[in-house]
Amino acid sequence: MSDAPDPEVVELASKVFDLARAGDADALAAYVDAGVPANLTNDRGDSLLMLAAYHGHAAAVTALAARGADPGRANDRGQTPLAGAVFKGEEAVIRALLDAGADPAAGAPSAVDTARMFGKDDLLELFGAR
Repeated sequence: MSDAPDPEVVELASKVFDLARAGDADALAAYVDAGVPANLTNDRGDSLLMLAAYHGHAAAVTALAARGADPGRANDRGQTPLAGAVFKGEEAVIRALLDAGADPAAGAPSAVDTARMFGKDDLLELFGAR
């Protein structure tokens, strides 16, 4: 019995991660609806939602969260999608993650820490209002 992953599964996973990076909300939704795990992660622990968030795709974030993707799931380095969106300055993604229940205090550094680091007082106010 081989421990090597099935090449077709690896190819499919790679395609789905590319869809997340590209922000193809409709295709991501279809794949998750067809059985791809909403919290699928790559070899660094980056989830589909993390990749969509980091690359600035609010619609994809919303579609994944609506299908059970965890908006607070940190990657292997302790980073959350919300902290990544703050780092990238993606306001629509930040709001989509907050609407999905992301915790601004989660992760290391947290979204709050990241906002402080970059002097984003407007985001600190937004996080305080939640």
